Amino acid sequence: MELLHPRNPIDLDPLSHSWQCSWNRSGFCSAVCVEVPSETEAVQGTDMKLLCISCMKREEVTASTVVEWFYRPEGGKDEPIYEHRKMNHEFPSRFSGRIQWNGSKDMQDVSITVLNVTLNDSGIYTCNITREFEFEIHRPLFTSSRLIHLTVVEEAGEDFTSVISEIMMYILLVFLTLWLLIEMVYCYRKVSKAEEAAQENATDYLAIPSENKENCAVPVEE
Repeated sequence: MELLHPRNPIDLDPLSHSWQCSWNRSGFCSAVCVEVPSETEAVQGTDMKLLCISCMKREEVTASTVVEWFYRPEGGKDEPIYEHRKMNHEFPSRFSGRIQWNGSKDMQDVSITVLNVTLNDSGIYTCNITREFEFEIHRPLFTSSRLIHLTVVEEAGEDFTSVISEIMMYILLVFLTLWLLIEMVYCYRKVSKAEEAAQENATDYLAIPSENKENCAVPVEE
């Protein structure tokens, strides 16, 4: 959900992005902000990064950014768990001591990491970003929100894509093995026929009488 403050006459909606490399005319690589959705499944006992990226179209404009993270369990209400307002502040909650700031210096990536996730950490996480742009004449506000539906499982499930990739790899290996065997048999038969033809020619030559062999010599012109 993207909201624009009534005081802001400028459309500042960002594009959907992640961090990518853009090559300029001088041949140098410059970072480009690209928003991507966060992962929505975590394995119990691991660290889970809740990705929240809000790119600015005009990075040269100075802006003050406030980030608020909320958690809502199934059937419950939103409760604040983390806030970044110049300083990081962790609210008392079930996540106390388990939240780590994972954002960038330019405040376009405002992600957090939940350490040692448990099954009870499943639920809806909300990332609210409020930016106040510092123009000479006015200071427009821009707000955006990201929702992450997180599910924590006991064990990692088998990735369907990786299973298909493994199957295709095995099929390719079998195909290449059969092709190699066919090529070996073909080459062996070809060499065998060549050897048999050479032996037949040698036998025929030996069967010719010696006087006929002399007659077979090609006369040399003087």
